[in-house]
Amino acid sequence: KLRPWLTGGASVERGGRTGSSGGGGGGMRCSLRVWVLLGSLGLVFLTSLFFSISLRGGVSLPYLDPPGWEESRRVKLVPNYAGAHQLSPLEGTQQEKTCACPRCVGDPGVSDWFDENYDPDISPVWTRDNIQLPADVYYWWVMLQPQFKPHTIQQVLLRLFQVIPGRSPYGSWDPARCLRCAVVGNSGNLRGAGYGPTIDGHNYIMRINLAPTLGYEEDAGSHTTHHFMYPESAKNLAANVSFVLVPFKTLDLLWITSALSTGQIRFTYAPVKQFLRVDKDKVQIFNPAFFKYIHDRWTRHHGRYPSTGMLVLFFALHVCDEVNVFGFGADSRGNWHHYWEQNRYSGEFRKTGVHDADYEAQIIDSLAKAGKITVFPGK
Repeated sequence: KLRPWLTGGASVERGGRTGSSGGGGGGMRCSLRVWVLLGSLGLVFLTSLFFSISLRGGVSLPYLDPPGWEESRRVKLVPNYAGAHQLSPLEGTQQEKTCACPRCVGDPGVSDWFDENYDPDISPVWTRDNIQLPADVYYWWVMLQPQFKPHTIQQVLLRLFQVIPGRSPYGSWDPARCLRCAVVGNSGNLRGAGYGPTIDGHNYIMRINLAPTLGYEEDAGSHTTHHFMYPESAKNLAANVSFVLVPFKTLDLLWITSALSTGQIRFTYAPVKQFLRVDKDKVQIFNPAFFKYIHDRWTRHHGRYPSTGMLVLFFALHVCDEVNVFGFGADSRGNWHHYWEQNRYSGEFRKTGVHDADYEAQIIDSLAKAGKITVFPGK
């Protein structure tokens, strides 16, 4: 009778008797009270647990938290006090380094303007891997120099890539590398500047269109690794120099294929070389998608399209670790002539509206101030 819920149960088990009605009712009432009590205790426990979790800001599962995470979270709750050491933005985290040069083009966090516009993933070279152009790029590119005869661009490229490698020789950033590049323009400010030995001391030396070196070694240097040209400005190159074609139309691609093989094409919109003596394994094609990227992100649609100088400069900014610029802009007297000629009309291109030389000069100045290039002013 002290534990009716047990005796009642025993009578059922042993003899099949349920006992008196009074004893059974008392056992049920006692059992109900016990379950209510246990439920209340459980509810209190759960309520306190949820309240504690809400104060802490969430459930913490120690085996899922990274090491030190709980400690760092607790530190945030400690108020500042006199003498506390507070980390500066550069302390505690090592800034990402993309090369072994003192200043690297690819290092993020140096210039917000540069980081917002710079796309390290876009290839400056047209290859088998990126043979398909986005529709907007293709229609923009083919309208630069409209043609009367349509061509299937992929078939033309596949034919070309049977003659040249059709791949990019440039890899990703290497923290152990310092690839120094000289972008050499054709400005008359090179004459008398004596930059020749400095230019020749670079790993890559990039030149544009005609750009002679013979007779101008003291000022313009004597070495070349990359020469950027159109079909109409093309010339023969030494075997160790990369010919980089800047195409404006499908006919330009047909021409380079012809000039390296059959020699069938002799005219585009002007007479062109029937045969081209260059190292076929070093021929590269400037990517129209990269061309438009410069037009959209950097020159911001100033002019019909960027100048060759801008194309080469941004080519270097995407394949080199350090970029130094020579022979850009006017000379000290405001002349825009080439360093190998005395032609007071050679700067007339600035008035055609095809290129916006003044806006491009602002971009070069901004790149220099951002520490991404070094400009040698010349004379």
